[in-house]
Amino acid sequence: MPQIAIPENYRLSFAPDFTAENFAGEETIQIRVLQPTSRLVLNAVGIDFQETSIASGGATQMARVAIDESRETACLTVDQPLEPGSATVQIRYTGILSNDLRGFYLGTNQQGQRYAVTQFEPTDARRAFPSFDEPAYKATFDITVAAPDGMVAISNARVISDRPGPGNGKHSVHFSTSPKMSSYLVAVAVGQFEYQEGSADGIPIRVYTTPGKKQLAGFALDAAENILRYYDQYFAIQYPYGKLDLIALPDFSAGAMENTACITFRESDLLLEEEHSSVDLRKKVAAVIAHEMAHQWFGDLVTMQWWDDVWLNEGFATWMSSKPVEAWKPDWNAQLDDVRDAGEALGVDSLANTRSVHQTVETPAEILGLFDEIAYDKAAAVLRMIEAYVGPETFQAAVNQYLREHAYGNARAEDLWNALARVSKKPVNAIMPTFIEQPGAPLVSVTTHCAGGSTAVGLEQQRYFYDRTRLDAAGHGPGRDELWTIPVCMRADIDRRDTRREACQLLDKKDDTFTLPGCARWVFTNADGGGYYHSGYDPEAEHTLAQDAETLLTPAERIRLLGDVWASVRAGREPIADYLELAESMQGERNPSVLEQLLGPLDYLGAYVVNSEDRWAYQLWVRRLLAPAAKDLGLLPNPGESEGQTILRAYVLRSLGATGGEPSVLAEARQWTHQVVEAGAPLDPELAPVFFALAAANGDVALYDKIMADLKEAKTPEEYDLYLRTITRFNSSQLLQRTLDYALSSEVRSQDAARLLAWVLQNPAGKDLAWNFVRSHWFDIAATGGPFANADLVMAAGSFCDAAKGDQVKAFFSSQPTLIASRVVQQSLERINDCVDLRSQQESQLAAWLEQHEGVTKYMNRAPARSEPRSVTTGFRQADGMVAPGR
Repeated sequence: MPQIAIPENYRLSFAPDFTAENFAGEETIQIRVLQPTSRLVLNAVGIDFQETSIASGGATQMARVAIDESRETACLTVDQPLEPGSATVQIRYTGILSNDLRGFYLGTNQQGQRYAVTQFEPTDARRAFPSFDEPAYKATFDITVAAPDGMVAISNARVISDRPGPGNGKHSVHFSTSPKMSSYLVAVAVGQFEYQEGSADGIPIRVYTTPGKKQLAGFALDAAENILRYYDQYFAIQYPYGKLDLIALPDFSAGAMENTACITFRESDLLLEEEHSSVDLRKKVAAVIAHEMAHQWFGDLVTMQWWDDVWLNEGFATWMSSKPVEAWKPDWNAQLDDVRDAGEALGVDSLANTRSVHQTVETPAEILGLFDEIAYDKAAAVLRMIEAYVGPETFQAAVNQYLREHAYGNARAEDLWNALARVSKKPVNAIMPTFIEQPGAPLVSVTTHCAGGSTAVGLEQQRYFYDRTRLDAAGHGPGRDELWTIPVCMRADIDRRDTRREACQLLDKKDDTFTLPGCARWVFTNADGGGYYHSGYDPEAEHTLAQDAETLLTPAERIRLLGDVWASVRAGREPIADYLELAESMQGERNPSVLEQLLGPLDYLGAYVVNSEDRWAYQLWVRRLLAPAAKDLGLLPNPGESEGQTILRAYVLRSLGATGGEPSVLAEARQWTHQVVEAGAPLDPELAPVFFALAAANGDVALYDKIMADLKEAKTPEEYDLYLRTITRFNSSQLLQRTLDYALSSEVRSQDAARLLAWVLQNPAGKDLAWNFVRSHWFDIAATGGPFANADLVMAAGSFCDAAKGDQVKAFFSSQPTLIASRVVQQSLERINDCVDLRSQQESQLAAWLEQHEGVTKYMNRAPARSEPRSVTTGFRQADGMVAPGR
């Protein structure tokens, strides 16, 4: 936007017409003119300007309006120049109540009743009111909504009056003046809503739902109360907005949106039936609520100056969100999820087509492309690394100073790291730019040498890539000039009984040597798993670490060790045998988060690398690996077991059934699913996603029809998502075709269409079918789901592991206009190529290892006939033709 004027207050009135699918708007903007001008520029899209005037210096002039659709602006021109100082812009206009889940849009509840709601981030406030629609232009807002009788109106501030009119059948709801905020944080919802209400620290909290779902809001309310109390203790500035509303919406493109004091959510991210919901869903809902509530400080109170620093919003909220959840529900181990999420960000950063956290952007499409794992998970991981380096109390003090300095204003990246450097008196302002302003992540290679009663630790850094062709014989890539300043925190084993966490050392050169006291058997270079980098160990050190991992490394460190070894395999630095033998050494692992990390690569190998001749041997090896855990857990829940055991069982059975093909698990999945869908047996929320998927893989049309019928009658968002995902897991091409057709039918909400298509595309049995369908229906697909939907579909195209399909993906998306950044397409292509390369380099190694591996070869004389399932998972018994857990 040209620097001509800045807004100070908006007075907005909205009158939605649900029949005509539009709204009437009246707007008064108090502005401060910065320089003499005859024109003002506002952002506007789909706005029909009816009457526009500008008052300044005691005179009012009618303004001419010129629309620039390509720049999404409206230029207001007057005859007499405006002088610097105060001015008032008045606009009467109409806008569209759209169906594309952005701007001011229409949704429909389960009873078929319509509601209207806003979704403005990042650049869609301009679709609801002409505005200075950039984050730096903060202002206060006075909002009035003329709503149909019987409908509720909700906005960012408290209701101060609710009067009949204008006219018959309407009532006018006027809200108090909001605090200063950016235009993308304005929110309005109009419809039939009900709520549960509570409070925390004197702040009233409401969780709104559409009719008939209020009973599902209790968990969210409890979570919000606990989270707000935590944040009020952590932050020097207590919650500043006077009230907090959380609104669950059936039609919503994103997961949730942090509108100031009026947070909107997709129903599945807010509502659940607490007594009959999975632990994973409760964790997810709590984390999403914590994330959006953290935004009330990071993003709303202090907002990035421009979208290139959106990570200041999203990274901070992601970093913060696990803290209140960990305090409220310590058994959930939310901070281990942080370590897992950092690993996922490292995966994206391992691509040549990654981006830097700070990214120059100008257009709405470029801005939309910033909402990715880099802005959320990488930025959060870097913040956690800095927090570990300076200490939690120091980090908290610096964060509070940053918030005080920029409250109700805007900030840039350097404002944050300068505050951290001042408070900590450590060179944070030298560390953070190396992780924020350049793409990729470092690999820290480790060597150790003991002499004279001390250990010399040699560290060398280089950029890590999945693509091994980017590394020369010496292990250096084309990015050899890239340099990070890395706080490397080490754990050393001296006496086999205990370990010592050493002080963090700054690696700010390509290579350096540090000395630790004592002769260490091994040195682990990512203590507590908090560093945002991969570590690479020599074979002997890695073997020793593997033997000690379960007893001497923390769960977070075990997650990182698994991730580091897998990263070395992916890049061709180690043979596949190293990861498989590490997995064997951790066969006794019973921490759910660690086991989930361990199993991910094994499932990937089973899906993409194992060839048909070796599949039976690989399945047997997977079964033997997981047999002790399966025996400990049983196939079905035990009374009084912990939530950790419940989660662990789901992970074990998923891999045993899908990757290991374990007959007893597959049989139990079929019977259990039959009992639920045919006989009305209780639906266990932990087992259902696993057993339904396994049963669907070999399911028939009768099962499909029953799942589809249950989908249409789902009572909770969790049940709906379960059935929706299940209809994508069948192997029958005829049934999957029905799913694809259903995805684009009027029976599916537009936000769910792309999800359905992506899930079929990720199903090995449906890849080709779905890909052909996507290509032939792209015009319809691209028009559904809102601004955030189709990125998932483009990323799902990266699940191919075939060079010819990669060429098709490239050719197709190169010819299609899309809101999705071209980087997402390039990342999908790179994932395809990396998978093809991994299979070419590791397939034969895996086959050789399986052939030589003791304990597998004795089962390889012949594969069993289809009619004689053989289980190598001990602890299960055969009875009456059914497989049940032996207890």
